[in-house]
Amino acid sequence: MELNEIHMDFLKEIGNIGAGNAATSLSNMLSKRIEMNVPKVSLLDYNDIVDSIGGAENVLVGVLIGFEGDIEGLILFLLKKEFVHLVLNSLMGTELKGFEEIGELELSALSEISNIMVSSYVNSISTLTNMKINITTPSLNIDMAGALLDAVTAEFAEVADKVVFIKEKYYCQNETAHSYMLLLPTMSSLKTLLKKFGIDI
Repeated sequence: MELNEIHMDFLKEIGNIGAGNAATSLSNMLSKRIEMNVPKVSLLDYNDIVDSIGGAENVLVGVLIGFEGDIEGLILFLLKKEFVHLVLNSLMGTELKGFEEIGELELSALSEISNIMVSSYVNSISTLTNMKINITTPSLNIDMAGALLDAVTAEFAEVADKVVFIKEKYYCQNETAHSYMLLLPTMSSLKTLLKKFGIDI
């Protein structure tokens, strides 16, 4: 499948709308003013994604969530240490120095935060397209980026080896945090999504 400029512009717009809603949810949950740069949305292949998130050995929190209903696929939410610190410090007063300090309570909080942000993201797509979309229970892991991406490599081949890659940068007081979201619809779901807006593929 070849994606042309019209297809990519549409997917980027979907990414922008979803990321904005997710940032609003984060701000509400932390009871803090969260500002966000316009997210950078691109279509990348596996190797480009690895490079964009700091290399295969860079340790991140990965939250894998499936979506189903009128469209199906996966979302992989990747959190850098600064983002995790912002969340845990705001919710629990925890000063995170390293991922090895994260216990069950912190993992539970991160999983819930990620679930709410991804839900907000998916709900914005659902509202925009007037489609029914549900998400599955999130699966959270702390691992090297290469290992986290390997968990979803089977999906890459379905969308012409390209994945919607959304890079987000947040500001809260004097803190800066990054997160990444990978949107992996199935081939049939991508066609359904585009046809909702009269775009053939």
